[in-house]
Amino acid sequence: MKIPGAADIRNWDQYTIQHEPVASIDLMERAAIACTKWISDQVLLSKPISIFCGKGNNGGDGLAISRLLAEKGLNISVCILEFGHLGTEDFQANLARAHQYPHIEIRFIQTEENFPPIEKGSLIIDALIGSGLNRKLESVTAALVDHLNKQSAIRVAIDIPSGMFVESSSAGNTMIIADHTLSFQCYKPAFLVPENGPFIGQVHILDIGLHPGYYDQIETTYELIDEDIISAIYQPRKSYTHKGDHGHGLVIAGGYGKTGAAILCARACLRSGVGLLSCHVPKSSYDIMQSTVPEAMTFVDMNSFFLTKIDADMEKYDALGIGPGIGTTSETRSLIKEIILQYKRPMVIDADGLNILGMQKELLARLIPGSILTPHPKEFERLFGETKNDFERIELAKKKANELNVIIILKGHHTLVAIPGEKLYFNSTGNAGMATGGSGDVLTGIVTALLSQGYSPGETALLGVYLHGLAGDLAKENVGEESMIASDIIDHLAKAFAYISSIKG
Repeated sequence: MKIPGAADIRNWDQYTIQHEPVASIDLMERAAIACTKWISDQVLLSKPISIFCGKGNNGGDGLAISRLLAEKGLNISVCILEFGHLGTEDFQANLARAHQYPHIEIRFIQTEENFPPIEKGSLIIDALIGSGLNRKLESVTAALVDHLNKQSAIRVAIDIPSGMFVESSSAGNTMIIADHTLSFQCYKPAFLVPENGPFIGQVHILDIGLHPGYYDQIETTYELIDEDIISAIYQPRKSYTHKGDHGHGLVIAGGYGKTGAAILCARACLRSGVGLLSCHVPKSSYDIMQSTVPEAMTFVDMNSFFLTKIDADMEKYDALGIGPGIGTTSETRSLIKEIILQYKRPMVIDADGLNILGMQKELLARLIPGSILTPHPKEFERLFGETKNDFERIELAKKKANELNVIIILKGHHTLVAIPGEKLYFNSTGNAGMATGGSGDVLTGIVTALLSQGYSPGETALLGVYLHGLAGDLAKENVGEESMIASDIIDHLAKAFAYISSIKG
């Protein structure tokens, strides 16, 4: 699913108006109808309702919503923020319509003294400023937003929380803290970055019938990994195959006290379809690996506590997964350097493997093209330096993926995948229950398995993060978010594959 920017959103409205054709005020009415239906479906109509409007088209949406709610016999309070101008044509038309409804009380706010009292437990609808914002809120507008945020009420933002930019950082901005954001047709970039999480609440995308012709022709910077992308990538197994046809992966993981990382990575790799799996672990991990993951072949390091040397011919492995639990001793750093300089295929590097790269940054330029790095934000910072905000981090990920010709999976609620020469992809699956120790080790195992089976590095990254998040979503249905552990994600990979197979058709 394409993720349009602010200009695309405006142009899509205009394209629909011209090519459907439809009057702009009627398109606004569609948005208001969709929002009113959502509010009705959530059983929020029993609460006192206050709608706060600017004088732009976002305010016009709010006025149209007030009228539709009044038609249900509800008493609605509408507060309009004065900017010293008459407002857009559609705003004025909806204001004139609202004046005809006795159930709508309309007030105008010029100063902080005009801020209305809001009853506890009310529904506040934010229609102050939509996606056209190009500067921080200030003066009375900023004060009003602060006032609304302090109320003991449910806050629903229309289009986007007021004060939030669509495709650049809003860090430090005064913004509505929404419990729900009702947006139209597609996700916005702002909804996919962690820094905006506390302000957007739950995002609900409402279909208002924008013309598909515009969507089909635009090129966007960002895309959401959805079922269409995944069904195009996923390749079901052919009937007449054997284990050798599905790749031989090598997991290099674990250290004293962290054998669990190797186990989680190996189990996830096996559950993700790899034909053969070998694991290289410290000597002290041998017995537990053999008993816990009997399907994997285990060979040990000469050292009992950490990794120092691999004697096997690594070229027989179709992909390597390196890093979970290995530590950063000098001997292990030397081993990772040797592997990077000698192995001639793309590899998957996570956790302490990334930390070692951060200590020996000269090795980044020696990575085989197509290698996959899977950092969380702190590991990313150690590799590539600090950034001021999420959007800077995204741009840096894109830059480094292109410079190094590697794929970067920047882990988060909407994990980012940066593929050299391509657009940036945000994952659409996953939940907060996956914020638990070992979840990253599971992802490393999944990605290593897919790369071993012959998926391209880009396909591997996209399919891997989607599967990981989908298994987490399925686990959430059974164990909830708070009780989820990394093993639960592995235990639901079978159902995740079954679902992807079903959408493949």
